[in-house]
Amino acid sequence: MDTFILILITGVGLGALYFLIASGLSLIYGLMGVLNFAHGSFLTVGAFVGFWVASKMGFETSMPEFILAMIVGGLAAGLFALLIEQLLITRLYDRHIDQALVTVGVSLVVGAVLGGWFGNDLRMFPTPSWFLTAIDVGGAKIPADRAVYIVTAVLLLIANWALLKFTRIGLIIRAGVENRNMVNALGINVRRAFSTVFFLGGFAAGVGGVLVSVYSNGVSPLIAGTYLIYGFIVVVIGGMGSVPGSFLAAMMIGIIRQFANYYATGLGDFVVVILLAVVLLIRPQGLLGKVRA
Repeated sequence: MDTFILILITGVGLGALYFLIASGLSLIYGLMGVLNFAHGSFLTVGAFVGFWVASKMGFETSMPEFILAMIVGGLAAGLFALLIEQLLITRLYDRHIDQALVTVGVSLVVGAVLGGWFGNDLRMFPTPSWFLTAIDVGGAKIPADRAVYIVTAVLLLIANWALLKFTRIGLIIRAGVENRNMVNALGINVRRAFSTVFFLGGFAAGVGGVLVSVYSNGVSPLIAGTYLIYGFIVVVIGGMGSVPGSFLAAMMIGIIRQFANYYATGLGDFVVVILLAVVLLIRPQGLLGKVRA
């Protein structure tokens, strides 16, 4: 029983990481219709800024210092995302092919620049000593860092929902998605609201980048690659543009992958691809996605 609990909770922790990566993708596409392939560069920028902040505090940071590094990394990634949106994306709304080409180019350039400056070797991310301990859950020893991933993902999901549901900027964003011209006619700056969405997507990616670096035992310009692929899979399975759908899909993928790797070593990725194919065949719009006209 303790083995089952261990695999289940570590799977939820892995799913939380996938959600942190995918939530920004889902938010930006769902509310703005932007195919953002530069999302991995947001994740990497956040990871490196968080690494820099944590390094300034010493190799072994305290929990408040790590949270500060995570927040600063998220803010840096959000500001970088906002810069890309202002310089490039604003000229490419409703031009999806151009969006894809430009954002792929941004991703390649950022990866090359960071690789040239820091090299592609992993750099150990300073973490609190508490991360190396274990939490007893039903007799199973769960790595403590999994709790941080899960709590962060849940808080981000709640914050996204509350922002869009109960705030003025959330109301403007939802109205702009439904009828941008009408909102502009009322004298409301929809473009500024959409820039806020880009910032939030980048912030989520930056926070995810810091936590992915901890999970991967180090930060590197190459860390975004594998995780970004899973981010896109999560978005497709959950439903393009559905943040709750992405959360559900991320949990499913994390848990299924962990169980598959335990009972059939090395087949976790294959099982995830099969799950993706099944969802696309049975429900092409995703678990909680809407059919687009």
